[in-house]
Amino acid sequence: MSRPVVCRFAPSPTGYLHIGGARTALFNWLYARANDGRMVLRIEDTDRARSTDAAIDAIIDGLNWLGLDWDGEAVSQFSRADRHMDVAHALVAAGKAYKCYMSGEELAAAREAAKAEGDVYRYDRRWRDRDPSEAPPGIDPVIRIKAPLDGETIVDDKVQGRVAFANKDLDDFVILRSDGSPVYMLSVVVDDYDMGVTHIIRGDDHFTNAARQTLLYNALEWDVPVMAHIPLIHGTDGAKLSKRHGALGVDAYRDMGYLPEALRNYLARLGWSHGDDEIFSTEQMISWFDLDGLGKAPSRIDFKKLENLNGHYIREADDDWLYDAIRDWIVPTEAQAKFQTRKEWLVAAMPALKQRAKTLVDLYASAAFLLADRPLALDEKASKTMGADGQALLAEILAGLEAVEDWSRESLEAVFNDIAEKRDLKFGKVAQPVRAALTGTTASPSIFDIFLILGCQESLDRIRDCLSDAGL
Repeated sequence: MSRPVVCRFAPSPTGYLHIGGARTALFNWLYARANDGRMVLRIEDTDRARSTDAAIDAIIDGLNWLGLDWDGEAVSQFSRADRHMDVAHALVAAGKAYKCYMSGEELAAAREAAKAEGDVYRYDRRWRDRDPSEAPPGIDPVIRIKAPLDGETIVDDKVQGRVAFANKDLDDFVILRSDGSPVYMLSVVVDDYDMGVTHIIRGDDHFTNAARQTLLYNALEWDVPVMAHIPLIHGTDGAKLSKRHGALGVDAYRDMGYLPEALRNYLARLGWSHGDDEIFSTEQMISWFDLDGLGKAPSRIDFKKLENLNGHYIREADDDWLYDAIRDWIVPTEAQAKFQTRKEWLVAAMPALKQRAKTLVDLYASAAFLLADRPLALDEKASKTMGADGQALLAEILAGLEAVEDWSRESLEAVFNDIAEKRDLKFGKVAQPVRAALTGTTASPSIFDIFLILGCQESLDRIRDCLSDAGL
């Protein structure tokens, strides 16, 4: 009987949730959910100098925003140091690890000698078979694993394939420092075993660690989890993603107005494929996700594609939900009160505004005319429509609108059609000054949508403001 699937996401809390880390979390989450398994969260906070509570909060906030939940409580790796030390000493007792009393001076001299020869320093196993009674005084030993002296350690990876590592190249690496603290390599293996992890999906920058960790699993006589090392995300130029390529943290994507559903969909397609499908729901992702679909080549981030995908999700989103999303993620604190008082207009405008928006920032910007105080300030292009001809046309339109008894699209269209026919003008020419008066710009949704959103009184007052400023 096979073991239940357990995946893990194990970030180091040294900063924000990196976009690459978010994808790793997503793949682990999808595989766990696709196989009725569990995903656990482990905070690898053993580097006490760099780990911060703020970074832990940022990681958890990013996961929550993306909708990636985990099972059970988040586990601190640092809090399990005693367990890691116990395992190291048990390996010594079993003859599978040993205490190394090499002094700092000896280590420095050996490294200098290797450097002088143009070689990479490798520990020479000088304490592997020596009796601890020979230890010099005043030296706190490290503990090293007894790596096999010949043969190979095999890593069967679901992405990279079967890779053999020569044991002579793995050397007797340290698993416990001289101060008694465990190293990352040991802590990860012990934690994955104790947490029941069956599948490890992570970036291929960890692939060289896989051999040493496999060696530890073998020494401990524990089953090696299934491993899948995914290529890192690259920038548009093919280089490893870095600050110069733009946003790296999930929080930055949220601030730029991307929806979590869209970012999940986009990240899923960076390194995993399901035929030619580009847009899929979370339910479809879970249903379809498997390790066979993971690619071996690095993926390049494409902000244009992400924008287009985000635009699709915005158009599909519920209008009230979009209002809440803009308010919570985009609107500055000082503008929150006004945003709330204009909620009715904003929600009513969403069906029209979201057709052109690629991000929530776009959507917020396009709604500026709904949040502006009267009299509206006209931008440069809008001001040009308010020449003498534009003002005369606007006055005629105002008179027609004031005579409308029922504020309906049909009645409003009739006013514009009558004036266009009388003046022998195209509709766009008639609408220009009105659009400027209602929005302060020359680009907006249909003016009839705007009329219905603002209502009769506000619409007429905005037109009157423009005529009043012109002295009419």
